[in-house]
Amino acid sequence: MKLVVAIIKPFKLDEVRQALTEIGVHGMTVTEVKGYGRQRGHTEIYRGAEYIVNFLPKLRIEIAVDSALADKAVEVITRGARTGQIGDGKIFVTPIDHALRIRTGETDSDAL
Repeated sequence: MKLVVAIIKPFKLDEVRQALTEIGVHGMTVTEVKGYGRQRGHTEIYRGAEYIVNFLPKLRIEIAVDSALADKAVEVITRGARTGQIGDGKIFVTPIDHALRIRTGETDSDAL
């Protein structure tokens, strides 16, 4: 089992969600986050005053998938989230040692 964590631009969520549903990913956790990488923020003007926005709004998507599905999930997230502009995001894949569905007690792949 793998945990796939993707940091994407907020307006790309629907495309990514639909693409993941099409390959059989049935659940995800989405969190609104702020951060920066090479994009390093930007300057905005509010009521005539210029100020720097260091942390940009992003979405963090987390999905737990069977190891056989992890590469396909990364591929569809990449395709759905890509704009070709700086700040498209990152994807991280880590192993999951153990999973448990609280309601039924199912474990590991059955719990996904």
